[in-house]
Amino acid sequence: MSAGSEHGAEGPAEGPAGGPGGAPGPALRYRIRPADPPAHLFEVELEIPEPDPAGQRLSMAAWIPGSYVIREFAKHVVELGARAGGRPVPVAKLDKSSWRCTPCTGPLVVRYRVYAWELSVRAAHLDTTHGFFNGTSVFLRVHGQEGRPCVVELLPPEGEAYRGWRVATAMPRLEAPPFGFGSYRVSGWEELIDHPVEMGTFDLVTFYPCGYPHHLALTGRHRADLDRLARDLERICAHWIRFFGEPPPMERYLFLVTAVGKGYGGLEHRASSALLCSRRDLPQRHGGAEEHYRTFLGLCSHEYLHTWHVKRIRPAALVGPDLDRERYTRLLWVFEGITTYYQHLSLVRCGLITPEAFLDLLGQLATRVWRSPGRFRQSVAESSLETWTKLYKQDDNAPNAIVSYYTKGALVALCLDLTLRLRSANGCSLDEVMRALWRRHGLTGRPLPEDGFRPLVEEVSGLDLEAFFRDHVEGTAELPLAELLAPFGVRFQLRPAESLDDPGGRPAGLPLEALRRRPSLGVRLAEEGPEARLVHVYEGGAAQRAGLSPGDVLVALDGLRVTRANLDELLATYAPGEEVVVHAFRRDELMPFRVALGRPPEDTCFLSLDPAADGAARARRAAWLEGEG
Repeated sequence: MSAGSEHGAEGPAEGPAGGPGGAPGPALRYRIRPADPPAHLFEVELEIPEPDPAGQRLSMAAWIPGSYVIREFAKHVVELGARAGGRPVPVAKLDKSSWRCTPCTGPLVVRYRVYAWELSVRAAHLDTTHGFFNGTSVFLRVHGQEGRPCVVELLPPEGEAYRGWRVATAMPRLEAPPFGFGSYRVSGWEELIDHPVEMGTFDLVTFYPCGYPHHLALTGRHRADLDRLARDLERICAHWIRFFGEPPPMERYLFLVTAVGKGYGGLEHRASSALLCSRRDLPQRHGGAEEHYRTFLGLCSHEYLHTWHVKRIRPAALVGPDLDRERYTRLLWVFEGITTYYQHLSLVRCGLITPEAFLDLLGQLATRVWRSPGRFRQSVAESSLETWTKLYKQDDNAPNAIVSYYTKGALVALCLDLTLRLRSANGCSLDEVMRALWRRHGLTGRPLPEDGFRPLVEEVSGLDLEAFFRDHVEGTAELPLAELLAPFGVRFQLRPAESLDDPGGRPAGLPLEALRRRPSLGVRLAEEGPEARLVHVYEGGAAQRAGLSPGDVLVALDGLRVTRANLDELLATYAPGEEVVVHAFRRDELMPFRVALGRPPEDTCFLSLDPAADGAARARRAAWLEGEG
């Protein structure tokens, strides 16, 4: 679709000028302009009416909330200078991300440029087609004045080529027209960095779940069915609004979506989310793969749920304006794992996918966990705590050493939900726990303490869950999915993979015995390129026993050329236990390996409805999958 078209667009309702936490005194003023799109440079001017008389300290964030890795946004500041009263003010660099201005009488004006060339939901990106930024990437923090209101002036780039550009942001408007350049106002630093901004010639979709204005701004070339997208997102958003109760915690909401050839990611904000998706994941006007579209809908549901569960229900360890160093919590599985579980469950509850499709998604999640030997070495609580150095900085050995609090956390949430339903005779579920979290910690603004989740679950349910949390949250016991799903009329089964690219989730196309006769190398290949390059070598597998390592490129098997495309075919001519000679390049050295092929692990999971389920099991399943709201 050509850029710039609108579907029922109305301007976002004007938000309040200030807000709780605004400190007395004049507002800080930020002006940001795409100064040089071809060079990917934003220009920012910060006016501080009352600088610290001891010398104003300024800093750039090192990380962005919702993405737990140190990114050092200050490295993209190209130049920085300051003036007061028409005269230069010396600025001293204190460390990698902070500066101090020489004491002066205000107003102090700081000007700097930021290089923006990272196309992701976490940073800033600017070229001749569009501009996008998160506040953490472009706005300096004024130390000691974090509670002061801020006025933000968004300026357009200069030149006729940019005449059609407009603005999409959930930031409350001050004098700016709807979707236009001009002035906006926020209550303080924490809100300033929680409203990403898109500039350009995006398509705009507007819809009204439960009567509240929602918008989607879509950047990038696409042929999406925007009418269908609006209908489906309206159902998802209405589901979550009704789940927690009206009114929603924001006056309006905005999805900022960038469509690319290949990509996936999302980041939550207080009244918006930034999403990156593959074009094929959008609903197509003339057909397309539904499994790709459900991937996008799940991403939207995930980030939208975060409006309640992360942005308002917050872990105490992550509350506050300091973003200069890591902050640790064992609760990320609660916030990301539970959200991942519900992103799929919400789609079936909305009627956007079938129960069978939901079970496919659960099977794929389980497959990713079952293929990670690290699930026996790291608990979801430890995964949460160590996210800064392990989950977000994975090395070649990651599957053997760690587990994801997203994927395994979602399965722990599933097990907790089913456990509550079974032990309470369907009198309590994870739904009730989520609503209790909202009442006690979302509506009140009281953060969730580190030791606060289990007591709340036990209080809401009236159950003793010490063993569950010991084994499956703090421990690494295998999750009893088959045992828990059976009373709901769902069968959990394991089989060998059909190919190196088999994601699981469905029964095999071949008989089980035929799959068991196939040999296993115990590796994962790189997805890109024609080479058979090893990305992971699984613990205890044939390749590891033979001495093959991540990064090795397989070139021959018993004298026959190996590529990524034909490795499965070559292996299928052998049986488990047979020995083969593999030649591989390690760096620039060709090395031979004698490999005793292994038996295929039964680590591919799939779930199915049990046709023999009795009436009680079907009733439990209906209550689980249909939910309320």
